[in-house]
Amino acid sequence: MSWERQQQDFGGNMTHDGAYPAGGGYARADDDDLRGAAEHANRHAGDSGNSDLFSNLLGALTQKKQSLADEDVDEEDAVKQHKRYFERRDDDDDEADDKSMGSAAALQALKMFTGGQSGSSHEGNSQSAFVGMAMAEASKLFDQKASQGKVSSDSSKESAVMKAGEMALKMYLKSQGGGGSSSSGSSILSLASKFLS
Repeated sequence: MSWERQQQDFGGNMTHDGAYPAGGGYARADDDDLRGAAEHANRHAGDSGNSDLFSNLLGALTQKKQSLADEDVDEEDAVKQHKRYFERRDDDDDEADDKSMGSAAALQALKMFTGGQSGSSHEGNSQSAFVGMAMAEASKLFDQKASQGKVSSDSSKESAVMKAGEMALKMYLKSQGGGGSSSSGSSILSLASKFLS
């Protein structure tokens, strides 16, 4: 077999610059669990969705994954914001901001997972589905509050959706002890017992 032929057959996983293709190599494992998140987000967001927005933000989110794993999650605030947006209905006259909407949306996504509303597939409990659903919930929540004129002037839909994705990812990583790439339901369930008790 010629040297060129060997490169063709095996070169995909033998690059020297670290740019492994999707077909193999360790680089894939780091972002593999977020690959389907844009699809999940778009499906759950309905009319409020924007596939380009979700895809672009997930690209940024993947880059931040390692730093997010080291950040603390303000559990009390997340629960407080969820109650504010999803349990009090519309009697809250305070303006909504991107951070609070993002936290509330992430917790709502978690609640939907444990309530069986995430879709009954093997992906239903994955990191990808959880992050995607959180982003979808933030997208819908932003549109709802914007239609009521209750969004603060310095908040954007893009920012609210990004905050939701960050919060969901932080919550998920914390439930795994700060890392790992498992997409099993156990992480989501342990997360639920912590936040929704």
